[in-house]
Amino acid sequence: MNFRAVFHLISYLLCFTTVGKYISWGVSIAFGDPQSYQQGMLYAALLSTLITGALWFITRGPIDLNRRDGFGIVTFGWLVVANVSALPYLMTGAISHPVSAVFEAMSGYTATGSTILEDIEALSNGALFWRSLTQWYGGMGIIVLAVAIIPFLGVGGMQLYSAEMSGPSKDRLTPRIESTAKLLWFVYAGITLVAAVAFRLAGMTWFDAINHALTASATGGFSTHNASIAYYDCITIEIVFVIVMMLCAMSFPLHYRALTGRPGSYFKDPQLRFFLCLWALATAFVSLNLWREMGLSAGQALRDSVFQVTTLISSTGYVSADYDQWPALSRFILLILMVIGGCAGSTAGGMKSIRVFILLKKARREIRLFIRPDAVVQVKLGKKTIPHDVVSKVTAYFFIYIAVWAIGTLIMTLFTPDLESAFSSVVTALGNMGPGFGSVGAVRNFAHVDLGGQAMLTLLMLLGRLEFYTVLVLFLPAFWRK
Repeated sequence: MNFRAVFHLISYLLCFTTVGKYISWGVSIAFGDPQSYQQGMLYAALLSTLITGALWFITRGPIDLNRRDGFGIVTFGWLVVANVSALPYLMTGAISHPVSAVFEAMSGYTATGSTILEDIEALSNGALFWRSLTQWYGGMGIIVLAVAIIPFLGVGGMQLYSAEMSGPSKDRLTPRIESTAKLLWFVYAGITLVAAVAFRLAGMTWFDAINHALTASATGGFSTHNASIAYYDCITIEIVFVIVMMLCAMSFPLHYRALTGRPGSYFKDPQLRFFLCLWALATAFVSLNLWREMGLSAGQALRDSVFQVTTLISSTGYVSADYDQWPALSRFILLILMVIGGCAGSTAGGMKSIRVFILLKKARREIRLFIRPDAVVQVKLGKKTIPHDVVSKVTAYFFIYIAVWAIGTLIMTLFTPDLESAFSSVVTALGNMGPGFGSVGAVRNFAHVDLGGQAMLTLLMLLGRLEFYTVLVLFLPAFWRK
């Protein structure tokens, strides 16, 4: 691996996040935060500038990337960015320990939404905005942003794009990968802008509207209030959230095609049909279960189920009700949705619905072959045959997911009070989800988790966001052989 070139490009990633720190400092001044908070944010921005400049200067030189370098840029880039992005939390006094600060930063960039902050409303406005901005950066991906903006990344851009974007295959909208990245970010920014205006019209302040637009479009889940979306208790605001979360849990290439005059792409996409069917069935079963078992009115049961099903299948993690108190059936359905997640090519986390769909199709194929061994049965999505290598990759991904989940749960039992909290904390980290069940449930946080557990979950969040291969390949001896 060409470490000099790898870390030189990482210095450009730090440039984007450093600009965000200066913007957050401006927000702190504009909203009249106490002087100590303003100074802390400024010092974080200045130190980030110093680190970025020093890294750029030390590593400057010709850029020549190969596939291995692409994996290194993405993995080490996310690690470096998360560590440097912990500075605002430390220097404003919002978080006292570096491990916890990195946990919060990684939770932001991976759009997970888990937090160790026990009193979010006590944060300065600048720190609140910084939390939201980290999620917005990470939603579409800081690497994809770099590919869109930095011209010379066009040569190795496909390796970087493939290593960061979600899903078993990577949709290219144009022959040039930098053009594809720009278009995706254009659609992403457009949804964010429309969401901010919609939240303001629904009754939020401009500050809350902008922050929640940043985190909802990223399907991240950070809120400016301790009670999350339950703070507003407003059905209009919840409807806007549901629309934004559903849009951003869908494939962004589909949105682009619809905006360019091909709205029929939505109806032709088998992944989207499968995702919407899952959402509808889960909403119906949870609504009925809440109505029958908890005695809620039909309207309230539908309202609660629509919001929580949407926020969890999209891996956003907002909370409008304490689903930890719901019946076992509803909680089990929500757990399944956490694992599945949204569509490939979206900002949502989880395994992705297309992988689950392919696995179901493969299982059906094996059953048919068991009955008729001589039959020729192909795995198809709609009318398109899925190549055998893609099916194999999806199967391997599933087993890696289960293995990491099992190992992660085993380790987290050392840091959590019960098995439910241990396995759900791993699910929420791998799926970039936010809240889990038990001691890390809907109305709780991760402050009680020991530092070792926070470090483990930080790694799991990165593994889940980069979908295992990009990170795990660095542990193979063959990767380092020339």
